[in-house]
Amino acid sequence: MNKYIFSTALLYFFSTDLAFAVGGTASVLTGLLHPILGFDHLIAMIAVGLLSIQIGGKHILGLPACFVLILFIGALIGLLAIPIPQVEGVISLSVIVLGIAIASQSRIGIWIAYPIVAIFAFFHGHAHGGEIPSLGNPTSYITGFSIASAILHFLGIGIGTISRTKKIRSMIGAAFAGIGLHMILLIYGLI
Repeated sequence: MNKYIFSTALLYFFSTDLAFAVGGTASVLTGLLHPILGFDHLIAMIAVGLLSIQIGGKHILGLPACFVLILFIGALIGLLAIPIPQVEGVISLSVIVLGIAIASQSRIGIWIAYPIVAIFAFFHGHAHGGEIPSLGNPTSYITGFSIASAILHFLGIGIGTISRTKKIRSMIGAAFAGIGLHMILLIYGLI
């Protein structure tokens, strides 16, 4: 029972609001903190690393590199203040879909994995980029969240590498999907 109470408390501690709590000036540090303090961003970045391990080969680095590149493009669109509907909903959906992909432990084709990761990266980037105008220096901020995203991808790769069994990775993916579902229900006021 205690583990369920702890898990629920942890979910509320890492609400999506914390991603936007670092304000004031845009710096590399602010950019570094954004993906780490936003639980939805944190999980999605780690999930991309885990998914890349599942696909294997050159895609262990290719999938995260794709994410960071498209994240940058999405950030530029966000910086230009071009509105995109349902950004937070799609970000939460990314946690669900990536979690399910990891939980299923099936061999996902690259022709599915790359477009899905690219779409989600664009929305994550747009969310990051939308914060830039109010913060100041876009170059430092973009540098920071790009570095943090890559580090979190490598963390996911590391977790995937040291996970001894597919069952462990599957359980991690299921937990991510459950957290994503919780987030989307919170965003739309359903809980």
